[in-house]
Amino acid sequence: MIVSQNWLKEYVDLPMSVDELTERLTLTGLNLEGVENVDDDVAIDLEVTSNRPDCLGHLGVAREISVLWQLDLKKPAPKPTAAGPSVDSLTSVTVDSPELCPRYTARLIRGVKIGPSPAWLADRLRSLGIAVINNVVDISNFVMMECGQPLHTFDFAKIAGQKIVVRKSKPGEKFTAINHQEYELEPGTCVIADAERAVALAGVMGGADTEVSDHTTDILVEAADFAPLSVRNTARRHNLPSPSSYRFERGVDPEAIDWASRRCCELILQLAGGELAANVIDVAEPAEARPTIKLRFTELPRVLGIEIPSDTVQKILTDLGCAETHICDHCIKVTPPSWRADLTREIDLIEEVARIHGYEQIPEDTGVKMVASTRSREDRVLEQTRAMLTATGFDEAMTISAIDRSWVDLFRPWSEADPLVTSTPVLRRANCLRQTLVPSLLSARRTNETLSNPIIELFEIADIYLPQAGELPDQRRMLGLSSGSGFLELKGVIEALVAAIAPDAQLTAIEYSAQLFTAKRGAELSLAGRKLGFLGEVSTWGLKQFDLRDNTTVAEIDLGVLVDAAIEIRKVVPLSPYPPVGRDLNVVVDEKVCWADVERLVRTGCESLLENIAFQEVYRDDERLGKGKKSLLFSIQLRSAEQTLTNEQADEVRDNIIAALAKELGGQLRA
Repeated sequence: MIVSQNWLKEYVDLPMSVDELTERLTLTGLNLEGVENVDDDVAIDLEVTSNRPDCLGHLGVAREISVLWQLDLKKPAPKPTAAGPSVDSLTSVTVDSPELCPRYTARLIRGVKIGPSPAWLADRLRSLGIAVINNVVDISNFVMMECGQPLHTFDFAKIAGQKIVVRKSKPGEKFTAINHQEYELEPGTCVIADAERAVALAGVMGGADTEVSDHTTDILVEAADFAPLSVRNTARRHNLPSPSSYRFERGVDPEAIDWASRRCCELILQLAGGELAANVIDVAEPAEARPTIKLRFTELPRVLGIEIPSDTVQKILTDLGCAETHICDHCIKVTPPSWRADLTREIDLIEEVARIHGYEQIPEDTGVKMVASTRSREDRVLEQTRAMLTATGFDEAMTISAIDRSWVDLFRPWSEADPLVTSTPVLRRANCLRQTLVPSLLSARRTNETLSNPIIELFEIADIYLPQAGELPDQRRMLGLSSGSGFLELKGVIEALVAAIAPDAQLTAIEYSAQLFTAKRGAELSLAGRKLGFLGEVSTWGLKQFDLRDNTTVAEIDLGVLVDAAIEIRKVVPLSPYPPVGRDLNVVVDEKVCWADVERLVRTGCESLLENIAFQEVYRDDERLGKGKKSLLFSIQLRSAEQTLTNEQADEVRDNIIAALAKELGGQLRA
């Protein structure tokens, strides 16, 4: 935001030097970007943060100066003289989309004379680097830079039907802006239209069809409020940033709209002549009441480390425009002014008091009480997850949440609904919010392969977005894994992760088929009966889709399920002083039997005596075992916490396991 020193002097006295002025403004949040001499003026470039749109005009900066130096603020009080018929008998305004345009005002001036601006007006705009066009357009720019409220002036004779309609654009509707380029509008774009076509992009740019020219005689003055998100989307979608959109995106003062309209009309009457129609058309939604905020005086030393007298606090807040509603010996209650939408909480008021009182008033050695925050259950689980995976040799990846539409159908384990689409691609063609992390990780793997990185073990913790009809998307935090190791190795990593975080929960796997996975090498994982995620070796087809050279295995885990099953407080279990006893088992089962079912029965049969179970290998031989049979070799380790197990006791446990396998799965001990 560039402000003119000479212009500021119209609203507040400036007895200080430019250096002193800019230094103090910097200390209170308006950082200096640069200073430039422009003829007999000084242009001061200030960085205005997004939460301070009230300082995007000279009056806002002057208000800050008046508070800091205790000077009077001289704000104009426009009172344009109206005559002739009422404006609502000459034109009309209809707002079809009040959610996109909470307020729209219109005034009409007839019989103006378009011409060059006077020197003082042209100098004001040139000092800010704004092009000088004609008296009417220059006045609208002047008022915007004066108070921060954008305005627009239409050639009223070119408005079809002599009426204004604020509506959403229609499918395929086109619009020609004042830069004389044609744009095809996305459906739902907020436009200002007449009886036939769109004549302006709301809050962004006017149209060429109704722009003010040398032949204009009647002017319709627009002063409105538009939804910040709508303006931002429109400006970005069409690559049309403007001073108006910059201000509407950050929010304008709703109570300054009529002031800006009157100020603009007053200056037009002075510099371009004409007759202002009586009254104003003002279409507005009911305004929400500003909240009353309570500031406890005891919070100032707690947060800032210094005592500030209550009368000083009271003066600072009222000087800033806050309306005092209550004050006593321990607190003050105020209602923030309309131009300070950023003041919503007690800590906001504390910040205001601190910056106006002066941060330099706080000694460097002042102690501020610090209280350690408590980490949530999810925070602790995520910390464990990251520590476990990095210890296993994985590196954490960070990818964007949007992907190419062509990737969506490659792997859809969580939802078949159409993905949510962004209005503007985050990257080229990346406009779909992802429903799984797998494509992003495989893309990252391809990048690493092109750089010839020898080891590519990646994990990512991020959100996915599953659409829900008529509701906000189901936003889930997931853990994605991509490994150059095989199916069993990555399954072991997941088992170790679950054992470290939720040791009491049973992890099971059943076969899962997907085009992305190699046949018989995909699994759906469950934890304590809840769907945990997926694991699979990427098929040859899948490798081609992502231009991958080397084999890879991927997995995705719903961290919400893992967090729910996590055990935060661990119990110490004394180690058994007795020796373990091991047994090897070689069981013949049908080909369709899964190891997970065998493991489940073994754990059930051993009860508390099982210390470890280890799969060794699988053997297939139609001649020795029979067609459709396989042999599973595994070992168990038994240990009792109460006594030394005898061979007879260990054999009894083994026999119980064999009996359970025979009954449930038809398994037989191999001879």
